[in-house]
Amino acid sequence: MLTVGKVLQALGMDVDPRGCKDVVTNGCVDSRLTTKGSLFVALPGEKTDGHLYVDQALQSGAVLALVEHPIKSAYPIFHLTDRPDRLRKAPFSVVVPNTLAALQQIATWWRQQFEIPVVGITGSVGKSSTKETVGALLGYKLRVLKNKGNMNNEIGLPLTLLSLNGSHQAAVLEMGFYVPGEIDLLCKIAQPQIGIITNIGTVHAERAGDIQTIATGKAELVQSLPKKGLAVLNNDDPMVREMAAQTNARVITYGLTSEADVWADEIRSAGLNGIRFSAHYGAEVHKLSSELLGRHSVYNLLSAIAVAFELGLTWADIDQALKSQDMVQRVRVFTSHTGALVIDDSYNASPTSTIAALELLDELEGRKIVVLGDMLELGQYETEGHEQVGRKAARVAKQIVLVGPRSMLTRHAILDTGYPEEAVRWFGQSEEAARYLQSTLEQGQTVLVKGSHGMRMDKIIAALEEKI
Repeated sequence: MLTVGKVLQALGMDVDPRGCKDVVTNGCVDSRLTTKGSLFVALPGEKTDGHLYVDQALQSGAVLALVEHPIKSAYPIFHLTDRPDRLRKAPFSVVVPNTLAALQQIATWWRQQFEIPVVGITGSVGKSSTKETVGALLGYKLRVLKNKGNMNNEIGLPLTLLSLNGSHQAAVLEMGFYVPGEIDLLCKIAQPQIGIITNIGTVHAERAGDIQTIATGKAELVQSLPKKGLAVLNNDDPMVREMAAQTNARVITYGLTSEADVWADEIRSAGLNGIRFSAHYGAEVHKLSSELLGRHSVYNLLSAIAVAFELGLTWADIDQALKSQDMVQRVRVFTSHTGALVIDDSYNASPTSTIAALELLDELEGRKIVVLGDMLELGQYETEGHEQVGRKAARVAKQIVLVGPRSMLTRHAILDTGYPEEAVRWFGQSEEAARYLQSTLEQGQTVLVKGSHGMRMDKIIAALEEKI
């Protein structure tokens, strides 16, 4: 188990790790989330400074705080150069040159103490759902550590690794990307032996640049894999397929044609009851079913199957895992207070994920309505992405509700198809769209709600769930 003494040892402090035995159970950068055994990392930020909340964190149960400078505190503060015999029983603070770098250093050291398989996952779309699917399949036989929520960056991933303990048999870690070099940093910390790349798209192009730059950044995952490792690549994405030449690891591809190593056909959607498909690997073929929604979910399952085989699971294990393990889905379905069936895919949006959601909607019954918010951070692909989504929405929905200034691009593309103008409504803010939908939705309608996180489409969801 991780202790205060081991944390100090990881930081290079000359201490006997057997001395400070207080157990560190988790890492935290928000004092409001500290629990007994937390390591609190005081990060200076644009809006506030974690150094202001050190005592609050220690009072709430944190056993150690990392700070960048001495602070006024009711608890002892030490420096890395202090004599070991000066250290007292936790809780206390330690001054380090850079708290984020110190967190990453501790996480890297702690990861090295475990000889377990680590799976890294990145891609423009589907990282989180793939992480959950891989975690669920492996979880049938193994105890798995995985990132919670979107803790997939230079802060969240090392915090996740601090929760590693002797009971874990594998780790499945989503790796986020904004700029080149970021995935490489995360791989240096997590040291994955298996890497999955889902696809390459225009998400975050505003910050990352063009799609080739995005592909270069994502490829850092397979470049980091050891020679005895495994790269699991989406064969149906040309830019991902080409990454086979950029890794020293063994490669397994997945996709929807027999050109891939693990592939699927006979895919049938059962609407809100999931999907059915035939999975092929080598000369074997097995019919499988999953509660995951939409044909696009087959990609998540195929990559997970490839990893499962690598770690010793059988077809029988996979079949039972799909039947018995809960698959965490970002998409949620509920009946609104108006009686309409609502598909809540409001967490985030890109052209690829939105088109996949529209394809799911197209498979369902009812009078179909789509509520689309702006897709943010598309950079030079903003116009093309919104127009592409608009044309798809026009083919699927009987009514379209748009939210945000960028969705005017979507509106123009919709109307250019000949779609009736009276069936398209536009609103500047999600609150306005929520009020409109509350007053117009009714039983017999199936409604998809999707948009970038910054558009606050969750306010629409909350309004439709509200009992009035």
